[in-house]
Amino acid sequence: MGGTVSVDGSVHVVIVGGGFGGIAAGNHLKSYSIPFTLIDMKDSFHHNPGALRASVESGFAKKTLIPFAKTFANNFKQGKVIDIDLEKQDVILENGEIVHFSHLILATGSSGPFPGKLVEAVTMENAIQMYEDLVEKVQEAQRVVVIGGGSAGVEMAAEIKTDYPSKEVTLIHSKIALADVQLLPSVRQGLKDILLQKGVVLQLGQKVINLQDLVMNEIQNNMKVVTDKGLEIMTDMVICCTGIKINSSAYANAFKNQLAENGALLVNEYLQVNGMENVYAIGDCADVKEPKMAYHAGLHGVVAVDNIVNTLGKKSLKVYKPGSLTMLLSMGRNNGIGQINGWHVGKFVVVMAKSKDLLVWKSWKEMDQTAPH
Repeated sequence: MGGTVSVDGSVHVVIVGGGFGGIAAGNHLKSYSIPFTLIDMKDSFHHNPGALRASVESGFAKKTLIPFAKTFANNFKQGKVIDIDLEKQDVILENGEIVHFSHLILATGSSGPFPGKLVEAVTMENAIQMYEDLVEKVQEAQRVVVIGGGSAGVEMAAEIKTDYPSKEVTLIHSKIALADVQLLPSVRQGLKDILLQKGVVLQLGQKVINLQDLVMNEIQNNMKVVTDKGLEIMTDMVICCTGIKINSSAYANAFKNQLAENGALLVNEYLQVNGMENVYAIGDCADVKEPKMAYHAGLHGVVAVDNIVNTLGKKSLKVYKPGSLTMLLSMGRNNGIGQINGWHVGKFVVVMAKSKDLLVWKSWKEMDQTAPH
């Protein structure tokens, strides 16, 4: 971590979004004693790698939500950013409030369906209750269909089967291979083997065509899921793990010429938004060629802050280089598979490193708070 940097009164960094990138940036600014404001529409940080476990294990949800105010005190502001005035260097909130910046870090992340992501600005208490309610529904359902076989979908199916081996769990995925395309073929095959060993029924290379008729995350006996191959599956519950979208609403208007097709911001090698010296994009909303992961977002946050410090000290900027892929997939608390720097790693390493508690301890440590037991 850096020492204190001498800054004049004009320096004020605004971070929009309190995900993994946002909190890494906030902590790094704090270590340099640089004035900043972190803005998020929720009152707490969500450790979403633990969201799927929180959907099946009662009491786990409270470990995945960490209040911002305790960590960032007056540097935290709860609110929704609706626009950015680049000329005046102002961030505009939904309630009409305006926050001025000398430097801006956009860390708005991505959103997707509950339970993998938390929708909108729910309070910490409400979020915990939403997961606890889902735990009860999963307990009750005899048959569950998980839609989507990316990393969230495979982990969701494995979590349910680990805690409830007698339930009928079906995973439907539009592609033949599971999880991330950048994973080694042996890792993707290993995921498939683990799911089959756990008794998950795999329907691969099929797309659900009646998604709009299905009720998500609720018990509804004899719901019919239909695929494009004519397959019909009767189920009591559907959990959707597809459809991740970049959260671009805060900046889409101000940066319409710097947007990639998916709404992410085009950045240079220093993570500066194209054509802007004092605006950075990190995490999911930065158009960097690497899988969207919490781990990468954290690295981005540190590089962006170091570059702000280097700019203030008139030093040369740090280049962000995407490394070779490291991804650990937790397949329930007693299994897992993944790769580290391009090498296949098996169950023992992944269980020790991640599966037991899904790295929640790491976020509590980073937020400098004590996790509940």
